[in-house]
Amino acid sequence: MLGQILSTMLPVFLITGCGALYGRYRSPDIKGLNVLNMELFVPLLVFAVLADQQAPLQEYAKLALGATVVVLGSGIVLYPLAKVLKLNLKTFLPPMMFNNSGNMGIPVLLLAFGDAALPAAIVLFIVEMLLHFSVGLYMLDPHTSIIQRLKLPIVFACVAGLVVNLSGIALPDTLLESMNMLGEVCIPLMLFALGVRMLDIDFNDWKLGLLGAIACPASGLLLAWPLIAVLDLPGLQAASLWVFAALPPAVLNYMVAEQYQQEPHTVASLVLLSNLGSLVVMPIVLGLVFAAGYV
Repeated sequence: MLGQILSTMLPVFLITGCGALYGRYRSPDIKGLNVLNMELFVPLLVFAVLADQQAPLQEYAKLALGATVVVLGSGIVLYPLAKVLKLNLKTFLPPMMFNNSGNMGIPVLLLAFGDAALPAAIVLFIVEMLLHFSVGLYMLDPHTSIIQRLKLPIVFACVAGLVVNLSGIALPDTLLESMNMLGEVCIPLMLFALGVRMLDIDFNDWKLGLLGAIACPASGLLLAWPLIAVLDLPGLQAASLWVFAALPPAVLNYMVAEQYQQEPHTVASLVLLSNLGSLVVMPIVLGLVFAAGYV
């Protein structure tokens, strides 16, 4: 079991560490890399996985429902805590709800459970992204246009991939393979970018960061536990939901907070310190998943 955990997390640490080391001396344009990733590589991977006829998406409906409950339920579970501690709800709750299903989730799931976990990883990522750009943006600004929220390459890729899959259209293997090859660039690039972002950690807000590092995975796991039983998820999907529930806040929370001027520096500390804390949380969760024999 220890070997499985190491084989999963060591590449994550190494690639993230390479990003941090390179960023320490070269200061790369991570904003540009993230734009390229989110507008090209990630949509291509999403479309290729969804359009592949070998991915029976109807089998992942319960997993998508579980992910939705984990995301939205985390906000409900942590709302009383935020009120008691008198935290700014718009600053604290979104990072607790919208987790790092891209930068960390997809690579960890693939490394832990192999290529068979790719459809589950993509479904979880899509659920989190769609909720982030709908519910999440509404939380920060209820007046944001719905059309503007949905004018994203990831949304178009999702819709197009679903249409192709459900209509039974079989795309040429060469086309799907080309899209997969380009799309898979996003996985190490996500980890590399995360490593560069780690250099921006501000330890002045370490108390809030520590709270987030505990509250984010705790709320997700608290919700995932009964959901897995209620939804009767098969082994690989159950394991994927456990990992999804334990993920730290998405780095995208910081970018959105910066765009809406919602205490971006506080959100950055919350997000990045929580991601640092995941270096402890994720091996523990993976150990429990492997010990439970889900896969």
